[in-house]
Amino acid sequence: MYLYQLQRKQVLPISLEEAWDFFSSPKNLEKITPKDMAFDVKRVPDGKMYAGMIIEYVVRPILGIPIGWVTEITHVEEPKYFVDEQRFGPYALWHHQHHFKAVEGGVEMIDLVHYKNPLGFLGGIANWIFVEKRLNQIFDYRYEILEKYFAKK
Repeated sequence: MYLYQLQRKQVLPISLEEAWDFFSSPKNLEKITPKDMAFDVKRVPDGKMYAGMIIEYVVRPILGIPIGWVTEITHVEEPKYFVDEQRFGPYALWHHQHHFKAVEGGVEMIDLVHYKNPLGFLGGIANWIFVEKRLNQIFDYRYEILEKYFAKK
């Protein structure tokens, strides 16, 4: 079936409310996405995140080729977690859980992504050659940017 998983954990020196306010705003995704992806939020409703919210983006993950991506926020339990799922885009399946928990010294964030590439066996080869590496690069970049962005002052 070729279903893959990526999990990342990070502790930031901020409050649970600050974490929720930042990460529940799709407009902040551009700030934490590598510049070479030319991530562009095209359409997002105003106001707070809610289950059923549809967000439209354009990303350029490989060779600058633009790809439309539409996600739906399917679950929200403020300030504990939310889930976004791809409706249209580069993956056959994309299910991304964002979990937040107050811990000593700040907030522990856990990203849990389940994804499946299109094209069956060929998608498996693509994952081995570049997709998994690219996703790890994106989440490594995100980790570094968040460390700097929320550094203790």
